[in-house]
Amino acid sequence: MTVELTLRRPDDWHVHLRDGEALMSVLPHTAKQFARAIVMPNLKPPVTTVALAGAYRDRIRAARPPGSDFEPLMTLYLFDKMPVEEIDRAKAAGFIAGCKLYPAGATTHSDAGVTDIRHIDAVLARMAELGVVLQVHGEVTHEHVDIFDREQRFIDDVLAPLVERHPTLKVVFEHITTRAAVDFVVGARAGVAATITPQHLLFNRNEIFRGGIRPHFYCLPVLKTEPDRRSLIEAATGGNPRFFLGTDSAPHARGAKESSCGCAGMYSAHAALELYAEAFEEAGALDKLEGFASLFGPDFYDMPRNPGTITLRREEWSVPSAFAFGSDVVVPMRANEKIRWRMIST
Repeated sequence: MTVELTLRRPDDWHVHLRDGEALMSVLPHTAKQFARAIVMPNLKPPVTTVALAGAYRDRIRAARPPGSDFEPLMTLYLFDKMPVEEIDRAKAAGFIAGCKLYPAGATTHSDAGVTDIRHIDAVLARMAELGVVLQVHGEVTHEHVDIFDREQRFIDDVLAPLVERHPTLKVVFEHITTRAAVDFVVGARAGVAATITPQHLLFNRNEIFRGGIRPHFYCLPVLKTEPDRRSLIEAATGGNPRFFLGTDSAPHARGAKESSCGCAGMYSAHAALELYAEAFEEAGALDKLEGFASLFGPDFYDMPRNPGTITLRREEWSVPSAFAFGSDVVVPMRANEKIRWRMIST
């Protein structure tokens, strides 16, 4: 049995850090575990310009714990009337790692997102020309499409035509949840990759309803079937460089989750690597974790791999019931439960 596991220092290629007091509360967890992270732009108002992204980046860097060298990688929020010139400014800025496609209404703070992908074709074409990565929330939002089928329909109706229409555009299909998504990424042209979250590796949709409605297991895209989960495990642990780590850690105050209309999102930043280690261990693939967590992401984004290492030890510990979240609290994944791995050094 493996007792300790040392990895090249990893990155998180999809995280929500919020802003203000909430940012101050959650950033230390991400900064402890990861050297860099792709920061989602769905604030209110959304981060739609390089100027807004630069100001947000400054706030994140100012909130880092003493001695931390964590580096936020910023993204722009795409919208129907986004000017093509903003892509030129993004490329010139040097700190924009991509642009995020939220189909309007797909998830938290996505109401200002794209209503029809054709509205931003000129923007996507310029991104392809300049090598700016497109990060995609892959769900349609039509009322007549079942929530469990929205990823598949997005592939058929939006993503597959987009990838064909823009053959040099680099695309990250974020937080994939289905066998259909795995199959699409495996079979896609060069320049298409995907991130996978810890919750979609560890749980299927039964977890949302185990013993009653469990709002802290509600995220978007929602957890899917057990065959889907197993397909994600095979993709994450198979050593295919198209698949890499993206937590989608998304903190919400307890009351915003435990309400009559609870928010979507699961908070995993407190133990992200430990949770991934559990999933990889259960699959008998701990030797594949470093590629998934530390190598494939920077390679896809054409960034240098991080120097230094982190070490995980097989040491059981109990997750607190909650963490501070500004003036409130956030309930983390596996609250009041034990995790088999602990990060002991960076």
